[in-house]
Amino acid sequence: MVAAHHKISILIPVFNEVRTIKEILWRVRAADAGGLAKEIILVDDASTDGTSEILKCLAQDNDVKVFSHPFNQGKGTAVRTAIEHATGDILLIQDADLEYDPADYPLLLKPILDGRADVVYGSRFLGGPHRVLFFWHYVANRFLTLLSNIVCNLNLSDMETGYKVFKRSCVENLRLSSERFGIEPELTAKLARRRCRFYETPISYSGRDYSEGKKIGWKDGLAALWFIFRYRFFD
Repeated sequence: MVAAHHKISILIPVFNEVRTIKEILWRVRAADAGGLAKEIILVDDASTDGTSEILKCLAQDNDVKVFSHPFNQGKGTAVRTAIEHATGDILLIQDADLEYDPADYPLLLKPILDGRADVVYGSRFLGGPHRVLFFWHYVANRFLTLLSNIVCNLNLSDMETGYKVFKRSCVENLRLSSERFGIEPELTAKLARRRCRFYETPISYSGRDYSEGKKIGWKDGLAALWFIFRYRFFD
């Protein structure tokens, strides 16, 4: 019997996205969530470009909850803050830039709503339309995914994807500690250890370059190597 789901919590970590925050919120509101009520949680990670002022105004809207960090702590910490305040049956991580399109929500939610999956990752490498950008970013993503698959005994195509959706029950009492982009391998390793049922679905991807505000860099890639092993074996 398929469990009933009534609400989805959309978790949006935000840092210096003054150019995109209003647009992504409009897209999230317009997106088809499979009949689920939407709870939108924005976490401002101490933005310095005017994003904080926009979020203060958005906090007056009934369908939005806004939380703020006193100083910048990284995406992982912002995701953890959002999870702590989420009340939905399903949680979906949504980046505040425009790289990931909320129009893909029906694809991401269907395996969970059908009762086939506990966790769904939106893969940038399964054939969806995507902006052509950096070759070495692609190589790094595939290598990190391969390494994660080896230690977690999974066959994901895109472990580092920003689109991760999971039942609330999957993260209840789950201790997360990542501050920056280590949240991607940490969630993967710990959800795998809980023997959650993983699905992937192709998504569209409009990647940014660094002049457009992309934040993840080569140091984060090196750190991910350690996180993959740490969160699988030592945490």
